[in-house]
Amino acid sequence: MRSATLRNHLLDRLSPEDRDAVLSASTRFEFELGHVFAQAGDAVAHVHFVLSGIISGVADMEDGRTVETFMVGREGVTTPGAVNVPVRTYSRLTGQSPGETLRIEVSRLKALADERPNLREVVALYAAGLQGELEQSGACNALHRSDQRFAKWLLRCHDRIDGDTLHLTQEYLASLLGSQRTTVNEAAQGLQKAGAISYSRGRVTILDRAALERAACECYTNGRRSSLDIPNPE
Repeated sequence: MRSATLRNHLLDRLSPEDRDAVLSASTRFEFELGHVFAQAGDAVAHVHFVLSGIISGVADMEDGRTVETFMVGREGVTTPGAVNVPVRTYSRLTGQSPGETLRIEVSRLKALADERPNLREVVALYAAGLQGELEQSGACNALHRSDQRFAKWLLRCHDRIDGDTLHLTQEYLASLLGSQRTTVNEAAQGLQKAGAISYSRGRVTILDRAALERAACECYTNGRRSSLDIPNPE
């Protein structure tokens, strides 16, 4: 099992002086599963550098269906575009896995980015990577099977949490994947038979990551390169 950590990869890329400036302007914020950070269309007043847990962007359709559009873990920050211009959220931002963030007012982050070019560049690089992941996800949702997308989604979660266990109900999984409960259950049972996971009562444990990677579509690797493996600024 991987050890718990409370670090953010973007902040780790900053100089000690820039990182300390962000830390001094931020406050710790703990969130639970289902916490709503913002509704679609809200003006962004704060951004969150994730230290642990996962925050998801979720699109809500008029017919009640929902689907996850992106996720942010300790590799990133919510609504990175807000460092440059006033923005509104396009999706509902909600806690997918409980954790902790560093919350900072957008106005304060903008002022820091104006003073510290490296901070602006690091956030911009992450925003570009996230855009790449969004583009890959659009193709994935249109072309790949639910079982492949389910395996990809579990891998993406596993990259962002400590340990190997996720606590997620069938209903929640289905809503994030835009699928029926029966579809998610069939995909989970298939991965369980393959020895990749164990799944019971909303508890998913990764048993064989290599098997899970084989079950996932190509979009996992491509998306990981975009948002998790962003280059260091020159």
